[in-house]
Amino acid sequence: MTKKIEVPVWERFTITIEEASQYFGIGTSKLRELSNEDNCPFVLWVGSKRLIKRRKLEEYLTELKSI
Repeated sequence: MTKKIEVPVWERFTITIEEASQYFGIGTSKLRELSNEDNCPFVLWVGSKRLIKRRKLEEYLTELKSI
C-alpha cells in the first residue's frame, strides 16, 4: 500500500473549484462562470474534471478591480 502525501493547498499547482472557493473567498458558481470563458488562463481540464491553476488564478485576480 502506498502512503498518500498531503500537500497544503498553498503549495499545490492545481486545486479543485471547492478548494479555490475556500482559499480565495469566491463562490463556486462565480469560479465556474469565470473558468467557462474561452481561453481561461487559470483552468486545466482533465477529461471533464476542472482544476484551477492556483498561481494563475492569483495573478488573474490581482489584475481585477471587481468580479
